[in-house]
Amino acid sequence: MNKDDKVVAQPRATGQDPRDQRALAGTSGNRLAASGAVFGMSGEERQGIWRAWLLGVGLISCIAVVNVLTIRHDASRLGTLAPAIWEGSSALVTLVIFAIPALVALWTTRASPRWWQAAPVHVLAVVIYSMLHVSGFVLLRKAAYFVLLHQPYQFGSLSTEFPYEFRKDMMAYGLASIICYLSLRRSGRQAGISAPAPSAPATFDIRDGARLLRVTVDEILAVRSAGNYTEFLLRDGRRPLMRSSLNGLETRLSEHGFVRIHRSWLVNPAQVSGLRPAGSGDYAVELGDIEAPLSRRFPTALAALRG
Repeated sequence: MNKDDKVVAQPRATGQDPRDQRALAGTSGNRLAASGAVFGMSGEERQGIWRAWLLGVGLISCIAVVNVLTIRHDASRLGTLAPAIWEGSSALVTLVIFAIPALVALWTTRASPRWWQAAPVHVLAVVIYSMLHVSGFVLLRKAAYFVLLHQPYQFGSLSTEFPYEFRKDMMAYGLASIICYLSLRRSGRQAGISAPAPSAPATFDIRDGARLLRVTVDEILAVRSAGNYTEFLLRDGRRPLMRSSLNGLETRLSEHGFVRIHRSWLVNPAQVSGLRPAGSGDYAVELGDIEAPLSRRFPTALAALRG
């Protein structure tokens, strides 16, 4: 009898040399999921922030145009360039510091803080927002005045002008925060609605005599030939028989990833827990407490299990 035919399901060997361990396909450890996250944000969160920013661009642009036209109408002696510099510089800085209310809204949607926890964060954020806004547009206006108008720009007294700007910045910050928060909430709801329902696990029907036994594929450790029958080695210890050749089942089970490792064996790679050299190029495939022989005549199977 050929030694490949000496096949016995036996208890898993213990005390094997750690150097004999091999990386297995599907069992080599955890892999990082490709979430597409950028800077810790999910795709839905990025979409929500992007949508809010685009809406902010539209609102800020409309307000800037209206303000320029209003100033030109009320103070025609100023012309168009100076009001355009004022409103344009403010708008440009606002679009950049829009990131501040966006980040606070992102934290709010994730952490769902109580009002007394969120209040100091908003206070600090709006102060930073206003300081960056004022300092930013003053620098831009000074540069634009020097290049375009050939004269210095005077912001005025900080003690009077900053409180005036701060009041407007509080309203702008509040509006931006609401827009970002609602946009993020909408993205979260859409993600929950559109998330596909988990698919049912694949099943396989085993005809054990007159009885039909339906099991999930991941319950099947291996299938081996037993004369005119095939024996299914299930994870719970059951060993149902099915009148069929192993060749006849190989095509059906290969669709579920099963691999032929021996003339008499098919194994489920997802259930393989180890490989142990058995000499002469053969291996023992460990499936929990069961070992199955991997013949050197099936090198592709060895490559598949090693990954």
